[in-house]
Amino acid sequence: MLLFQRDVLNGIAAGEIDLAFRRWRRPAVRPGTELRTAVGVLVVGAVESVPESAVTDRDARRAGFADRDRLLADQRPGADRRLYRIGVRIAGDDPRIRLRQDTDAPTAELDEIVAELARMDARSRREPWTARILELIDDQPGVRAAELAAELGRKTQPFKADVRKLKERGLTESLETGYRLSPRGRLVLGHLRA
Repeated sequence: MLLFQRDVLNGIAAGEIDLAFRRWRRPAVRPGTELRTAVGVLVVGAVESVPESAVTDRDARRAGFADRDRLLADQRPGADRRLYRIGVRIAGDDPRIRLRQDTDAPTAELDEIVAELARMDARSRREPWTARILELIDDQPGVRAAELAAELGRKTQPFKADVRKLKERGLTESLETGYRLSPRGRLVLGHLRA
C-alpha cells in the first residue's frame, strides 16, 4: 500500500511533490492506480525499481525530503527489498465528499441504500451491524474508534473496517478523532428509523 503523511499529501495537492520512494519486495501499486486520500484522488504514474545510486537530491526534494540522504534513511530496511521510484499526482476531489453532502435522494434511492445495508448485514458472520454503527456514531460523534468498538464488544480494527464500508457509501466521515455521520448518513439513518 502507498500511504502518505498529511504534510506530503498537502505537498502533492500543491504540486510541490510528484515522486514517492518505497522499499518493497515487489511493487504494491501499478501505474494508473487511483488512491483516495484526505486531499483528493491521487493517480500513480511510473513505478520503477531504481538503485540507490540513481537517487539524486533533486529526486529527494520532489519527494518532500531535504536531500537524498534523508530520503534513503527514511526507507524500510531489508536486503530482500528493492527501492522503487513512484510518480504521483493529484487527479481531483474525492467523490465521497460530494456523495456525503447529497441529501436530495428520492425515496426509491433511500430504499435501495437501506436494501444494500441489509445485504451487508446478511453477508456478515455476526449479527446485523450497519444500523447499530450508524446509531452509535450519531449518538457519539468524535469518540475514538476503540471506545466505540468496545461498546459493541468488538475489536478496533474490524470495527474500523466496517466504518470504512459505510464511508465508501458516503454515510460517515472521519474526524481528527472518531467519526460523525455525514448529511447523507443522517438522511439514511432517518429513513432506517422510519
